[in-house]
Amino acid sequence: MIHINPFDPMTLLLIALLNPATIAIAWIMGRGADQWQKLPIAAFAAALAGFLLYYAAAFVGVFKVHAVGGEAGLVALQVVFGFVWASAAYITTPRKV
Repeated sequence: MIHINPFDPMTLLLIALLNPATIAIAWIMGRGADQWQKLPIAAFAAALAGFLLYYAAAFVGVFKVHAVGGEAGLVALQVVFGFVWASAAYITTPRKV
């Protein structure tokens, strides 16, 4: 079992950066976006999916969580990183003209 320190900014940053649900959802939605204005929506959806994965992992006991403190910050960081992933997918996807 992994132990998560309460309100450790580096831990929150790493969780937000490396959350596979955030990366996958942002990438899929970024590839499917036909306008750049849809990327913030993809980032927000990816952040929520990432937070649900984080919550589910904590709920089933993958790691021990004692009020991490900063859950809102975690979601905000996942929105930022989700936007980066969605933008990368949007830029690298060939568009039909």
